[in-house]
Amino acid sequence: MRERNRLDKLERIRAAARKLFTERGFDRATTRAIARRANVGLGTLFNYAEDKRDLVFLVFIEELDRLTDRAFGAIDPRLAPIDQLLAAFGFFYREFGANPTLSRILLRELTFYSHGKLAGDFQRSRRRTVGFIARVVARAQHDKRLRADVDPHLTALSIFFLYSGAVRWWIARERPVASVGIAGLRKLLALHLSGLELAAVRAGHSGRATRRIVQSPRMRSAFR
Repeated sequence: MRERNRLDKLERIRAAARKLFTERGFDRATTRAIARRANVGLGTLFNYAEDKRDLVFLVFIEELDRLTDRAFGAIDPRLAPIDQLLAAFGFFYREFGANPTLSRILLRELTFYSHGKLAGDFQRSRRRTVGFIARVVARAQHDKRLRADVDPHLTALSIFFLYSGAVRWWIARERPVASVGIAGLRKLLALHLSGLELAAVRAGHSGRATRRIVQSPRMRSAFR
């Protein structure tokens, strides 16, 4: 009964936060108003979330995990690496495009989300996404579609950073259309991945220098 009550309060808080963030935006939606809408005390709300930024992630945490699993679980490994990545990222674009107001809050407020009750869960979720991308890269390396001398984790991070910037640029539009955002990301990924491939044919010391950079343990540890 106690666990059932806890989950009921959690769902009411989550639903209230989603509704008020959508209606009023992040700045105008107060924790007091969210607690009142959820029919819980302010102290009870703070048992679940330390501040409004925590509440943003509380709204999305389960959805993001499910979305990540669906996105990368549906990848067809026979596709070219860029098409595998776009198939996965397309899930996020379509989901974010369905509620641009709430998605803008999510993508803005969680950019530097490192402190709070749920910050650890957010960092874990982000690492999971990078890990899935790294699997795509490693599989492409195994299939001789991408260079074998680049670190898959570091490459995955660079792809994740590219996506993170592109999706924020896209969601800031007045009417973000998922297909437009995905098409823009395709161009960026094509440029990024072709640059990695072209580096493999460079001769002389520049090629050796590139290999030293991408294989450097110091470089890898800086982004772990």
